[in-house]
Amino acid sequence: MSSFQQARIDLGAQLRQLRENAHLSGKDLAERLGWQPSKVSRIENARQTATEDDVVVWAQAVRVGPETVDGLIAQAAGLLERQDSWRQRHKSGLAALQEDIRDLESRTKLFRVFEPGVVIGLLQTAEYARHIFSKVRRLYETTDDIDAAIRVRMQRQEILYDPSRRFRFIMPEAVLRYRLAPPDVMRGQLDRLLAVTTLPNVEFGILPFEAPLPAALVNGFWIYNDSMVGVATRTKDLVLRDPDDVAFYAHAFEEFCEVAAHSDAARAVIVRVLDDYARQSPG
Repeated sequence: MSSFQQARIDLGAQLRQLRENAHLSGKDLAERLGWQPSKVSRIENARQTATEDDVVVWAQAVRVGPETVDGLIAQAAGLLERQDSWRQRHKSGLAALQEDIRDLESRTKLFRVFEPGVVIGLLQTAEYARHIFSKVRRLYETTDDIDAAIRVRMQRQEILYDPSRRFRFIMPEAVLRYRLAPPDVMRGQLDRLLAVTTLPNVEFGILPFEAPLPAALVNGFWIYNDSMVGVATRTKDLVLRDPDDVAFYAHAFEEFCEVAAHSDAARAVIVRVLDDYARQSPG
């Protein structure tokens, strides 16, 4: 067991003990917090990482002292800052990871996302996601919960229709052509992207092959509000909160935006790729 998972187990057990000391059931606590009861269960059983906000409201609901609250915050902050092995994290299951991401997204109003190798998760179709999760499961030897992971990923996408949130997405044209799924699945995925470009709170950009790039397309990154950046590598999931780091990635994102195709120009790239898939299809 990784140190990350053990720390998550320890925090979950402590939170459960505090709930039980307050003579609250999981359902009672969820009602007080306005959560789904399943979230309480996932945190207590170390299937979801409790955030600093989570432990603060939990502590308030069970009426513990400020010293206990400070200790819980420190534990939650330590989990979020940890640069833990993706192989170890994936052992807790694909669905659990999706729940962690969904919880973070629920606290975000402005998303800036650059993804150089795969269609951005919030924009994936269920069929495309299935092929991606299958590859992830093979690579990291995860538990076999692909159907559950897809359900959570699709639930995550409901946030796109919240007009109080703003989304800015950038992907290179190559992502539209990578054969991470069969051609019929790719065509369905491209149709989905065409639909997303019409949402009023979504800014969708594509880096065409002919675009003069300001930098090499290395790692993808997600900027959450102006406070945190998530950078995924093959072996580490980096969480960056230093203002200089956030500013660096925000600047990199704007440079990509300047050379990306947007609106009708982005849709023209998608349609061009769709036409290429159609010519490659049998019959």
